[in-house]
Amino acid sequence: MIRIITVEREYGCGGGEIAQALATELGWKLWDELLTEEIALHAKCPKAVIEEREERNDPLSYRLFKAFLRGSYEGSQNLHKLNLVDSECILKFTKQLVLQEAEAGNCVIVGRGSQHFLQDREDTLRVFLYAPREEKVRRLILRGHSEEEAGELVESVDRDRKHYVQKYFHMEWPNLPLYHAMFNTAVGNEIVVRGILAFFRALGANPTVPAQTV
Repeated sequence: MIRIITVEREYGCGGGEIAQALATELGWKLWDELLTEEIALHAKCPKAVIEEREERNDPLSYRLFKAFLRGSYEGSQNLHKLNLVDSECILKFTKQLVLQEAEAGNCVIVGRGSQHFLQDREDTLRVFLYAPREEKVRRLILRGHSEEEAGELVESVDRDRKHYVQKYFHMEWPNLPLYHAMFNTAVGNEIVVRGILAFFRALGANPTVPAQTV
């Protein structure tokens, strides 16, 4: 029986809205913004800090700062007193929370490496959402971004996610065999939600179905 759905997504393709609709339809808990809030709580830092750094590697300036602290006598003596929230720290808390919620089940988890943490669970349906660049830009403009901003975000956010997955999971992004199904959201959120739910019901009846593209 499928008890968990992970939704990995290209930036701007509507993954958050689709995940919300899935959770509502199923009456399941949605772990998206809530997951960020819980990570921030465990890391004892503002939510905005986690939002800025999750699913991406630390910038060079931050890596150099940590190296300086660890390399200096005074820094190494006081390092344990500093609340350094880096990508490794965020990854640790994310994995802990995702595995915890997976045990509880009946949840939809958006990105943040959840598809990798749960790849060996037979009760998890893993989907990947994508869209043509112009569709993602269109959606971001509707959210209030300028066309230039939208184009830059589409390129930069997914580039960061790709590098993050390569570094911490040693995989390409997206790693196609990892997913049971992939959906082009340009057909519309409602159609994608119906498609995922149909796949969810079919896979629930036969959990050994191999990954495939839709």
